[in-house]
Amino acid sequence: MPRIEKLLVANRGEIACRVMATCRRLGIATVAVYSEVDADAAHVAAADEATLLGPAPARESYLRSDRIIEAALKAGAQAIHPGYGFLAESPEFARAVLDAGLLWVGPAPEVISSMGDKDRARAIANKAGVPILHGSQRFPVGNLNGLHEAGATVGFPLLVKAASGGGGIGMRLVKRPDDLEGVVAATQSMAERSFGEGTVYLERYVPKARHVEVQVFGFGDGTAVHLFERDCSVQRRYQKVVEEAPAPDLPDAVRTAMQKAAVNLAASVNYEGAGTVEFIYDVEKQVFHFLEMNTRIQVEHPATEMITGVDIVEWQLRQTEGAFAMPTIDPAPDGHAIEVRIYAERPEKNFLPAPGTVTRITWPEPSEDLRVDHAVRSGDSITPFYDPMIAKLIVRGADRISALKLMARALAQVRVEGVPTNLDFLGKLLDSIEFQNADLSTDLIGRFSPRTLERQKSVFIQSH
Repeated sequence: MPRIEKLLVANRGEIACRVMATCRRLGIATVAVYSEVDADAAHVAAADEATLLGPAPARESYLRSDRIIEAALKAGAQAIHPGYGFLAESPEFARAVLDAGLLWVGPAPEVISSMGDKDRARAIANKAGVPILHGSQRFPVGNLNGLHEAGATVGFPLLVKAASGGGGIGMRLVKRPDDLEGVVAATQSMAERSFGEGTVYLERYVPKARHVEVQVFGFGDGTAVHLFERDCSVQRRYQKVVEEAPAPDLPDAVRTAMQKAAVNLAASVNYEGAGTVEFIYDVEKQVFHFLEMNTRIQVEHPATEMITGVDIVEWQLRQTEGAFAMPTIDPAPDGHAIEVRIYAERPEKNFLPAPGTVTRITWPEPSEDLRVDHAVRSGDSITPFYDPMIAKLIVRGADRISALKLMARALAQVRVEGVPTNLDFLGKLLDSIEFQNADLSTDLIGRFSPRTLERQKSVFIQSH
């Protein structure tokens, strides 16, 4: 069996640091890659060696698959871990890595390709017996034949979704038939810029919806396990901000069926490694539907690690080496975990990114029940070239109430100076009546402003 002695991490920021932390514990040497603007970044300092890829824009550095593979070969690395984002879900990159004689820490390129195309993924899920939302045929750029008929069949309001999209990018809500053509054109344009492919399709919109995802791990032989589920309903602009594991107040029958559906889907494609099967849960009807499958490790994976004791990155590496058998999983999660994403942004201005220099930063003391995943230090800059996430703060309590109390104390200890952040907003959001009562939905943030949340907090305190 191949042994990974040196690993190149084809990413930056906190996920690169997080992968390197596991490698350090396992005695695996690491290679960082970086752009010119990241020369002094934390992930570079955390690695045993580092290679410059190019200028700051991602397309000239972190998306240069040829330079990344060249760096791995030159450094004598045996494997490449893609993290999330950038090239993590690129079947072309995965194939190039394997063709270069390197190990790819992830599922097979063919599986990435199949699940990365949302239309094909829906067909695979349907064949595996996983419930799917009603949707339309695909509409490539320059061909809108049958668009309005498809819209009428799906029904309004509906979502226009990029077939190759992910992470909430390339998804827009349409409430009226008159707006459909314009939104489709705008979404196609965005998809072309973001993914290099502008095909879209229409999908039924669920007004009162929760976003629940199941962490799966496949062994490449038609077997897979789940590591419970996470609720990721609290989002802004369709991107997650707060995650919980397990999902609170989910009917037991729904939870069990969702976990089984996720495992069946992963097994049906001989999935290998870590992945996430995402569902839309219709709160009013108490039914769930397949949304997509992410063929990589997720930003929110620490919440799962906190309630399982599993190091998912270690599982990825052992599976890649080919000597990893299906482990025994505890039948119940250990407590309740909450994860929040701390961003350099302005919540009062529609969460506009706020790049700048972090003059001073202070974190709470990590413990068995409190974890901080970050790659930003005092004096570091948040640049406009990449996602403005500063850190992820993760806590675990014996139950949800305990976890909420621990998160409140942890957030109060965080200090970030020099750039605006969403820290105050997060505190108010978690104190709101809706969040405290687990009245979750994907439009929760959209229904509030910071001022509204201040009033919600006051009412909650008075009534409790």
